[in-house]
Amino acid sequence: MDPVVIPILVAAVVVVFLVASAVRIVPQARRYNIERFGRYRRTLQPGLNLVLPVADRVNTKLDVREQVYSSDPRPVITEDNLVVNIDTVLYYQITDPRAAAYEVADYLHAIDQLTVTTLRNVIGSMDLEETLTSREEINSRLRAVLDDATGKWGIRVNRVEIKAIDPPHTIKEAMEKQMRAERDKRAAILHAEGERQAKILTAEGTKQKDILEAQGTQQAMILRADGEAKAVELVFQAVHRNNADPKILAYKYLETLPHLASSDNNTFWVIPGELTEAVRTVTRAFGDQSTAGPPPTAQPEEAATADDTPAEGRTPELDAGWSASLDAAAAADEAGKQAAAAVSDAKAEAEAAKSPQVPRRAQTSDD
Repeated sequence: MDPVVIPILVAAVVVVFLVASAVRIVPQARRYNIERFGRYRRTLQPGLNLVLPVADRVNTKLDVREQVYSSDPRPVITEDNLVVNIDTVLYYQITDPRAAAYEVADYLHAIDQLTVTTLRNVIGSMDLEETLTSREEINSRLRAVLDDATGKWGIRVNRVEIKAIDPPHTIKEAMEKQMRAERDKRAAILHAEGERQAKILTAEGTKQKDILEAQGTQQAMILRADGEAKAVELVFQAVHRNNADPKILAYKYLETLPHLASSDNNTFWVIPGELTEAVRTVTRAFGDQSTAGPPPTAQPEEAATADDTPAEGRTPELDAGWSASLDAAAAADEAGKQAAAAVSDAKAEAEAAKSPQVPRRAQTSDD
């Protein structure tokens, strides 16, 4: 081989090496920190970059995209002295590659320790129940503290989330019992409310039913009373329209007296006070007839006896009309005796119906 070719080849290899060392291609969303003789020089941006061979070298390669960091569960003591394990999820992004490389040795470890410290400070001022229900507040306070501390490191904390809060096993059992008791309580309350509503509806239905039945009974009684009133009115109009004789009315009244004792259950009899009025009506009727005929011939002794001793069954109303003729008085006495006999017959029939062993006493007629 020609001795001149060897130096040329060596020079070519050196040139290629120097050119390759001077060219740096940076991918998108990456940042390279360049040091010259051990000192920070600049940060290479995405694309083709030229550096000084041998003097410049790439110190750190950083990813400026948003990244996720999940920490391990850490024990934290609450205000009510309960130990809970809390693990968090951190979303961060590098905004200054130089500060991220030279301001802190290990930014992930620093962020993790700062998160645990801040979390213990925040949870230490809350009890267990407040810790379980105040995740949004804890996240906001963590993000505020981390964002303020990591700003000088060239890192922006976008979001901090609590992934899990694990209380002790005994506390979990107690919480489960409490939740079960709360559910049983709500179920009992709902069941009681249902029964209450059912009873209220039943009572309202019974009330409406009673009201409707009462209204129906009222309407029926009103209609029945209207019917009876119309019937009485029709009978009254018929009697007055036909101009019934008072003698007929009095006779019908006396005719109904024996029916008062027709029932087997009667133990006493009530004689209406209108009996004397009926007897007087009959007396007046017969008195009018006797006045129209010839005057009767009566013995003075009988007249005196009748005047001194009132006959049995005579009423004060008959004494008031004693100024009539003797035939009228005799007719009145006869009517009274017939009424008394009718009542006696009714009593005898009632007693005979109650005690059939005793023979009925023969009635004597005053005729």
